[in-house]
Amino acid sequence: MSVQITSKEKQASGVFADGAILENKPIGFPQDGGEQKPFSNLFYWANAWSDNGGLIGEHPHEMFEIMSFVIEGEIQHYDSKFDRWLSLEKGDAQIIRSASGISHAERLMPGGRMFQVWFDPNIKQSMLKEATYDDCKSADMNYSEENNISIKNYVGNGGPIQMDSEGIEIKEVTLQKGNHSLTLDENKIYSLYLLNGEASIDSGNLLEHDFIKIEDQKELNLVVKSETRFFEIVAPKQLTYKTYRELVNY
Repeated sequence: MSVQITSKEKQASGVFADGAILENKPIGFPQDGGEQKPFSNLFYWANAWSDNGGLIGEHPHEMFEIMSFVIEGEIQHYDSKFDRWLSLEKGDAQIIRSASGISHAERLMPGGRMFQVWFDPNIKQSMLKEATYDDCKSADMNYSEENNISIKNYVGNGGPIQMDSEGIEIKEVTLQKGNHSLTLDENKIYSLYLLNGEASIDSGNLLEHDFIKIEDQKELNLVVKSETRFFEIVAPKQLTYKTYRELVNY
């Protein structure tokens, strides 16, 4: 069994737009530092925000799947495929299947906050495809509620976003005050980011912005002291293909 908690202070950090955009990164690039390294097909995860707004200028991507989730406020997106700016608001999400190549730019509006997460599909296949992307509105996600647990599914379990990366599930989980026992699959790795609230697990108290990686465990027991919201990504423990990192010894 393994439960690893990485506080915001031990995560990587970064800045864009001359400091207008700030980031903490539960999973950074090797040069970023931070305790948590990439695993499975989960390659990179950044929490980015801007008090006054900021622009990340046009830049290229290829092969990887890049997902953006608007946590607060509004972000705007431009790409070379459609050659126009589009707006995403709180609760919306976007996937870029960068495949053979695409360029894009992002603008965080004042008070905006987003997660950007990169995934490794089978690049031997994805690099042969044309780049595509989809915007998904919050209202289009799949919602469920049971036993004082509310779930918003982005990917998997009825969520509308389709990915090439193998076996990924993405959801937001909101737990009401009380004791909760969540059933886990030992063949999967669970990554949770505490968005807000107050809770504890056997490993200790959880604070806002904590990143929790769980593997080889059949259940997770939580004591929730006030309504608590997690952003959760589930990835396979074993993939049927080699990731980019494995192919290039990254």
